[in-house]
Amino acid sequence: MQTDHFAQDPRTNLERMQAGDLYIADDPEISRRQQRAVRLAARYQAAYAEDSDAARPVLRELLGFLGEQAHLRPPLYVDYGSNITVGARTFVNYNLTALDVADITIGEDCQIGPNVQLLTPTHPLEPQPRRDKLEAARPITIGDNVWIGGGAIVLPGVTIGDNSVIGAGAVVTKDVPASVVAVGNPARVVRSL
Repeated sequence: MQTDHFAQDPRTNLERMQAGDLYIADDPEISRRQQRAVRLAARYQAAYAEDSDAARPVLRELLGFLGEQAHLRPPLYVDYGSNITVGARTFVNYNLTALDVADITIGEDCQIGPNVQLLTPTHPLEPQPRRDKLEAARPITIGDNVWIGGGAIVLPGVTIGDNSVIGAGAVVTKDVPASVVAVGNPARVVRSL
């Protein structure tokens, strides 16, 4: 028998999700927003194949904010898109997966390599709540002028400081200060810049 985790909580699952609390992703509005993101990401990829400049309005519709001269190469995989901010002059290479259950903020003048994953969702460690499909999310913040190498993974709740470099294939499990190089799994600071 499944436990009613929200018996005393009148909020919808969408409201719990937006507050950063545990929720279950069975809210019809959550599904509608996810489908919107899938549809817009597909439209962006198709339009980009014809004319990358003409595709920009679709990308603006998908994302929460797109800075001037920012460029994202498709395909792009998002949960909602609307919780993603991309700063001016940032370049994102192919195959970004940005699961934006919580906010993902990417600063200005960043370079993000291919196959990078920005993952805000979290799940309980305890078996029963996980079996009950509970989840939550924590925001990711990437400062200005950050370079994230290809295949890197940034986990929920991480902040990467301005001017830092994350090595290719790194798994960033905790905050990275400004002006450093971090590499490995888990990512560790190996030098200052």
